[in-house]
Amino acid sequence: MQSCEISSDSTDDPLSSGLRRHQQPRIVVIGAGLAGLAATKSLLENGFTNVTVLEASDHIGGRVLSVQFGKATLELGATWIHGANGNPVYHLAEDNGLLEHTTEEECSVGRISLYAKNGVAHYQTNSGKRIPKDLVEEFSDLYNEVYELTQEFFQNGKPVGAESKNSVGIFTRDLVRKKIMLDPEDSESTKKLKLSMLQQYLKVESCESSSPNMDEVSLSEFGEWTEIPGAHHVIPAGFIKVVELLAQDIPARVLRLGKPVHRIHWNYSCPEAEDNADGANHNQDQRPGPAPVCVECEDGEWLPADHVIVTASLGVLKKAHETLFSPGLPQDKALAVQKLGISTTDKIFLEFAEPFWSPECNSIQFVWEDEAQLESLAYPVELWYRKICSFDVLYPPERYGHMLSGWICGDEALRMERCDDETVAEICTELLRKFTGNQNIPKPRRILRSAWGSNPYIRGSYSFTRVGSSGGDVERLAEPLPYTKSTKAPPLQVLFAGEATHRKYYSTTHGALLSGQREANRLIELYHDLFNAETTKPNMALL
Repeated sequence: MQSCEISSDSTDDPLSSGLRRHQQPRIVVIGAGLAGLAATKSLLENGFTNVTVLEASDHIGGRVLSVQFGKATLELGATWIHGANGNPVYHLAEDNGLLEHTTEEECSVGRISLYAKNGVAHYQTNSGKRIPKDLVEEFSDLYNEVYELTQEFFQNGKPVGAESKNSVGIFTRDLVRKKIMLDPEDSESTKKLKLSMLQQYLKVESCESSSPNMDEVSLSEFGEWTEIPGAHHVIPAGFIKVVELLAQDIPARVLRLGKPVHRIHWNYSCPEAEDNADGANHNQDQRPGPAPVCVECEDGEWLPADHVIVTASLGVLKKAHETLFSPGLPQDKALAVQKLGISTTDKIFLEFAEPFWSPECNSIQFVWEDEAQLESLAYPVELWYRKICSFDVLYPPERYGHMLSGWICGDEALRMERCDDETVAEICTELLRKFTGNQNIPKPRRILRSAWGSNPYIRGSYSFTRVGSSGGDVERLAEPLPYTKSTKAPPLQVLFAGEATHRKYYSTTHGALLSGQREANRLIELYHDLFNAETTKPNMALL
């Protein structure tokens, strides 16, 4: 490994001296998801012309993946715009007419996103019986009361008791159980039913958090995630339309698909890379000169750069950061990668010729009565299907036909990904028959499902604050390299964006977009401060 030390002989500001050799700073953006595209768009709009985007897969969008399924557009990834007021994704969609056909009934409210806010969730037990609506509402009120308490630890600086082990799951399960058992009006059978519903609610919560289970989610940090006011909006034409809006003004030569990155050499750790580049960089407005950063692609191409914006998912960083960066990440940043959490939440779409559910049903929730007393919802490999918490009814049927969307998360989602379509369709059909008590439910006509955990360029759905981590780890993950403000090393060599780097909006599309803009703004401000903007801003016509 090359030394990353900077010679102390020169007293020149390395940024200024570097730009004397280059008409434009060379910027490489790794990843063409929302964060990478937002960063690129901002840079181009502010006059940067030597920008290259490297995307490992054969398409843009990252964890936005809209798939045409017959006449319907299904979302294997991001589905809802969470909140409206001040949400840049919402405003981008609204300003460009993407929400014109979103019906009022689709604008769901509350913490749990459904495809229709009208209708009723059917809570069904594994004995095929529906739990009465009034009992469901009674339990839901109790659960939500405790959920609000989980928010107070961060928001009000409330100390966390040792008995909860700083875990949302342990705290919630213990307190809800205690309240259920102390209720003098409930029979023993009602109490058992509510305890079983608690486990189902925690499964839904872990799907929303994209955590293996809620026991792993930090109680002291849970309330830092910030909800933007307003409803959850679906984009009928597909969330990919937001991605396309971000990408529409990015020149084709800037965006390079099918270009996985092998290693990022930073802090002059690979000075010979200029010789290896052989003019391979397709941006032509540069002059020879040593680059502080060099991006080594898996196909053997090297791209010299002054700045690299890394938008790889937390899952990819966990898997590859030890080999992806040379020199390796500073210990505290590597520790932040290790401590923060990411898991897999997958969807299973089932299409039926006719609905077997009643018109008012907006979801079928699976309540296993034999799980009432379980402490941790971990299952043997062959029982992975027990982690499927529910099937939502896609709405409206005029757009989607008769379609259900199932939810599964954690290690069980990875096991589902390893099964073939036929096996998953059969298991889901048996579950639906079992819980509804209707043995005549046919197998679905078609099945479509996500596989975010086994995607080598994603490795998970979105991040969460795991027990032992904090918002400070998110900040440290987002901090550019090198840390030092010494003039001996060029600043902002490696920048980090992506939903996992946004302290308040992690796990969301707006968090991803804002993080990309944040990192672009660091570079915009850096060069604005050094040079008179009017005389150094290049002509955009060169694009």
